[in-house]
Amino acid sequence: MGSQTQAHPDFFTGNMGIITRQYPLLAEELGKVSTESAFNEGELLVEAAASGAPTLVCRGISVHSKRDPEREAERLVESTVNPAQGTASTLALVLGFGLGYTASALALALPGRTFIIVEKHPEILLAALRARDLRSFLSQNQLVFVLGGSGEGVTGALSLFPTSPGIYPLVIQNRALINMDAEWYGAVEDRIKLWNSRSNVNRATQNRFAKRWVRNLSQNLSAVKDIPGIAGLSGLLRGTGIPVFLAAAGPSLDACIPMLSEIAKRCLTVTVDTSLRFLLDHGVNPDFALSVDPQYWNFRHLDRVPAPSTCLVAESAVYPPVLRHCFQRKLLCGSLFPLGRFVENKVDPKGDLAAGGSVATSAWDFARFLGADEIWIAGLDLSFPDLKTHFKGAAFEEQAHTKSQRQNPAETGNFRALRDGHPFYAKCRGGGTVLTDKRLSLYAAWFENTFARFPQIKTYSLDSAGLAISGLECADVDQLLQLPDRRNEIDSLLNEAYATIESSFYSDDEVKRRLEVYEHTLGELLTGLQRIKTLAEETAGIAETALKRGKQGNLKPQEEERVLKQLDDAGKVIAESAVKEIAGFLFPETGEWEKEIAALKLSPLLKHMEFSSRFYRALASAAHYNAVVLGRQQANAHGKDLPR
Repeated sequence: MGSQTQAHPDFFTGNMGIITRQYPLLAEELGKVSTESAFNEGELLVEAAASGAPTLVCRGISVHSKRDPEREAERLVESTVNPAQGTASTLALVLGFGLGYTASALALALPGRTFIIVEKHPEILLAALRARDLRSFLSQNQLVFVLGGSGEGVTGALSLFPTSPGIYPLVIQNRALINMDAEWYGAVEDRIKLWNSRSNVNRATQNRFAKRWVRNLSQNLSAVKDIPGIAGLSGLLRGTGIPVFLAAAGPSLDACIPMLSEIAKRCLTVTVDTSLRFLLDHGVNPDFALSVDPQYWNFRHLDRVPAPSTCLVAESAVYPPVLRHCFQRKLLCGSLFPLGRFVENKVDPKGDLAAGGSVATSAWDFARFLGADEIWIAGLDLSFPDLKTHFKGAAFEEQAHTKSQRQNPAETGNFRALRDGHPFYAKCRGGGTVLTDKRLSLYAAWFENTFARFPQIKTYSLDSAGLAISGLECADVDQLLQLPDRRNEIDSLLNEAYATIESSFYSDDEVKRRLEVYEHTLGELLTGLQRIKTLAEETAGIAETALKRGKQGNLKPQEEERVLKQLDDAGKVIAESAVKEIAGFLFPETGEWEKEIAALKLSPLLKHMEFSSRFYRALASAAHYNAVVLGRQQANAHGKDLPR
């Protein structure tokens, strides 16, 4: 390794002491670093910057500022952490650790987050441990290190921390290290992008439906105080040996028709909303039906399908008529969206389910939430066996037949459904291949990751026609039918749990408490959104004025400093707002702005002003939309008029 001119033995001893205690596997990995470094003599140097802080030079390239690496890192974090969106995720990735300046600055800006540190060269991490006192950073933050190899470890690290729909992990890069090993870090970034597509709602879908979700939530918000959550069912089946039968909506569900009533005697039965009609039509009243999709067309699966013996489990952003539908009882799971989470956390936490982009993923996680050791699934094809898309009689199929015409038959719609998802052939779990598509393969990836996280839960498929999924075992239905009849025990267990939930949730004192907290929370929410709107409008005006004066050559140096401080102050206020994530949920992508601004013939300062003006105008608009929708809904609820 090259000359370590700023090495400090006390730093290394202290840093390694913490790593040995808190990250023993990392300590073991660092202890195996070969003396035959990837760097030749003199290629990895730690020198003193003008500020006196150590800085790193790697193969002749300055990894950090030679003037003031600490301030450089602070500015990078300030420019990367979006006050409206960037702090929404509880997870951040640092690509290229260097001497750790950026990671340390990010930890100060985002306390309480989890950080995944990705560094190709362990030698660089060792150099940082020798050159800087990182004990505070190492001891006060939750860290995961991905070192060397092909970077494949980043996928495993991400799988430890599931995130909410539409909220992606923050990624911050050391450009010098990224450019030095562009191919390696490019592969890491590809894995991160793939993880985002697997774990979160597609951003295009969010852009298309975000306002619908906000409108749904605003209409359903009172349900947070009026409907109990699934929290009271947590671990209900643990230790009982009672299995769960999960009815998904794939075409192989048809094969279960003759056995459904017998299966329901042996298993607690969970269905996705798409399949509820199917089970009811064949004489089975499922114990639970899950509905988490906010779109109108998803509600149509339940339309005119009363289920007076079934408990609905819904997310609070579902299309509003879902919560008015005829079910025996209703429970809410934790909201997937910032607005719902904000109110639930204060009024009544409901109990979280994982989001994998499909109601089937949430249904499986609900079975896990109940404490099931065995989950038997039918209809989880995630493919098109025999070119079928759903079970016979599904709402999609019935709708296609209703609209069928001579020149536009139902078969045309089926063909489009197969074609438009970018179909391809993949391994079938029964052998050979089966047609699937990109969207379904992403759901399969979610299941594979989740099965790996919970290996103690055995999941069986009652068919072999679907997509091969690691961790999903094929089993014959006869194995399930050999299990004992547990129906009376299941009913007794559920009735006892419901009685406990209702006696607590609907007690006079608890109803009064929730109402008071709910009213206070709505006031806090509307006030916070209005403050963000006002501040964002004022800050946008400041940036626009500075931009105009700068283009005219009238922006003096002292005025530049004042404007930058005003922008920094506004960003800090917004970052500290309790409702920033709610406004940020409607915030648009900024990639196109950045491309447009980069092409402008302006100084870096004026480009920053251009971006800031757009940023704060968009933030003001997002906050205003939330405030108007929520305010109007609350005014309607209280019989008041609200100006548009």
